[in-house]
Amino acid sequence: MTVARLTDVVVTRDAFPVLAGLSWTIEHPGAYVVRGGNGSGKTSLLRVLAGLDAIASGDAQVLGHPLNATGRREVRRRSGWLGHDAPFHDALTVAENLSFASTVTRVPRERMADALDQVELTSRSATVASRLSAGQRRRLGIAWLIMRRPELWLLDEPHAALDDAGRQLVDDVVARAVAGGATVVLTTHQDVVLSRVDGEIVVRGGR
Repeated sequence: MTVARLTDVVVTRDAFPVLAGLSWTIEHPGAYVVRGGNGSGKTSLLRVLAGLDAIASGDAQVLGHPLNATGRREVRRRSGWLGHDAPFHDALTVAENLSFASTVTRVPRERMADALDQVELTSRSATVASRLSAGQRRRLGIAWLIMRRPELWLLDEPHAALDDAGRQLVDDVVARAVAGGATVVLTTHQDVVLSRVDGEIVVRGGR
């Protein structure tokens, strides 16, 4: 099954086309990079793939579902989105945040220890989220995706606010997800190179 197929997709915001006639096909699971400058439409593309944003025109299918209202709901269930601001509660600890999220979404809590280990946050499990650095919050978001195990990972500039060790950690997590059969699509405006890249697209917005 083709992971995603977008044909002449237009996405508008406040009547302005943030994506204008974009076409892209992801034939097989793997690691894919979306490149472009700030404001080029990278985030909008990921939000379309996540089933979060509707398209104004064109044709789009993700994980075998057309991106109509019903299809977008199913895509959201099977995909995992990590934006710039992970939706965690500042007053809860790292472990409490993951435990709460797992209860709400019925994800096995037993996956937490491995997820925290993979992102090197085990020692911070009792730290309240408000005391985490930007990079640690990004790692916490990645830990939640590891727990969820979605078929399609959508990471919006996951290397932001990370040092070299953190970037290598992201690379390792992406590699493990792909080895497990998932598709990972991440955006970047930096010269970030993954150990494995199966395809990429450069977006230039709707101008």
